[in-house]
Amino acid sequence: MKVLHVAAEVFPLVKTGGLADVVAALPPALIARGVNARLLLPGLPAILDAVSSPRTVCTFGPLFGAARVRLVKALLPFTQVPVYVIDAPLLFGREGSPYQGPDGRDWPDNLQRFGLLGWVAAQIAAGGLDPDWAPDLLHAHDWHAALACAYLAQHPATGVASVFTVHNLAYQGLFALPDLPLLGLQASFGRPQALEFHGHLSFMKAGLQYAQRITTVSASYAREIATREFGCGLEGVIQGRGGDVSGILNGVDYTIWNPEIDDALGASYSAHALDGKAHCKAALQREMGLAVDAAAPLFGIVSRLTAQKGLDLVLGALPRLLRLGGQLVLQGNGDAALQAAFVAAAQQHPGRVAVRTAYDEALAHRVIGGADAILMPSRFEPCGLTQLYALRYGSLPVVHAVGGLADTVTDASPAALAAHRATGFSFRDANIHALEGAIERAVALYRQPAAWRDVMRQAMACEFSWDVAAQDYQRLYESLSGSGAP
Repeated sequence: MKVLHVAAEVFPLVKTGGLADVVAALPPALIARGVNARLLLPGLPAILDAVSSPRTVCTFGPLFGAARVRLVKALLPFTQVPVYVIDAPLLFGREGSPYQGPDGRDWPDNLQRFGLLGWVAAQIAAGGLDPDWAPDLLHAHDWHAALACAYLAQHPATGVASVFTVHNLAYQGLFALPDLPLLGLQASFGRPQALEFHGHLSFMKAGLQYAQRITTVSASYAREIATREFGCGLEGVIQGRGGDVSGILNGVDYTIWNPEIDDALGASYSAHALDGKAHCKAALQREMGLAVDAAAPLFGIVSRLTAQKGLDLVLGALPRLLRLGGQLVLQGNGDAALQAAFVAAAQQHPGRVAVRTAYDEALAHRVIGGADAILMPSRFEPCGLTQLYALRYGSLPVVHAVGGLADTVTDASPAALAAHRATGFSFRDANIHALEGAIERAVALYRQPAAWRDVMRQAMACEFSWDVAAQDYQRLYESLSGSGAP
């Protein structure tokens, strides 16, 4: 089966979050299972500069505001996955974020930029652009690629099925409704039954309405987004799709996230040889200016600073964490108020709290490898990859039991501890008191070294490889084989 994945970013070339990790890992895992998978990406400078063996497939005249558009076929570095890249300098030839300008605001032409991504995806799916390859199925990732499903629906004769994966429903790609003609879609697509959403155009809704199957990145999140609490106003659309919506948990690339072979760490370790973990902790404490204290439980955060991630709860619980003898190290940036508050906390508690606001992939590995526990009090979390990384590194996750966090972390309740099933700490209510309670339980267990090491080993034994996820996606693709567009 031939499958075209469509997305806006891919690790390590362009990354703003977990989407890039998924897009980098899933196609190779599918290829290993015999699926003929390829990628379509926008021609951002970091992508065009990195691909190898590029050759022009075809060119287009004026399109979506660009005078010239070229479709390039190449290979991704590292994985050698075949990739199509849309070379449109006017739309994509910009440094920095793929979505926002230097002022932090969305690029004003994002409608045309990601409209072009979806349109080219549908043209490839229709066949004829590349005489050597055309997909049987199109798999669009998040709102940036969702319009591909609408373009396919406008021309159902292609017979190509589509799958749409919601990585985060909160980011929907909303644009002015009167701009619909810029997309080249029929006027009927501006109706409430189509892309209209409270007076706007919603790219996310294009995927939800027109893909034959909708997946989310965890089973719990698939259930949650059909509720008013988590549905972001789209719960009615999702409820209307019924059994077409399912969850497939993201995986981890253990060739990258593995403390036994991680070059970013100062020492290697494994579930059977944990000594290197203490070395990593001490090295992180020194690097971040914390007191080098093996007895102090070190809590780590690697996260975007947004309200979604519940980091205001961490600020509220920080006094209690410090009174318990803990330390905090945070790597992340985003919301200016949150960032300023954490920087101020580091200044108020030198040697106890450390903050790094510049993202550094290697430092992220060192934080996860050196911390005793990782805090993830997200108000909602479609899947979460950081807790999966933390499990493999024996850095016990402290999580709000929602979405993928609930699906992947087994709370260290008395029963789970007795049964040797515990892998972390979870709490039910998104408030400071509940987070404090989870932190208190984590510190209490940390004071029992043998019991803590037992939970570490259980966490490190968890298996969330991409092969498992790829197998589930392959089954989904095969169930759609030959079914055509809706």
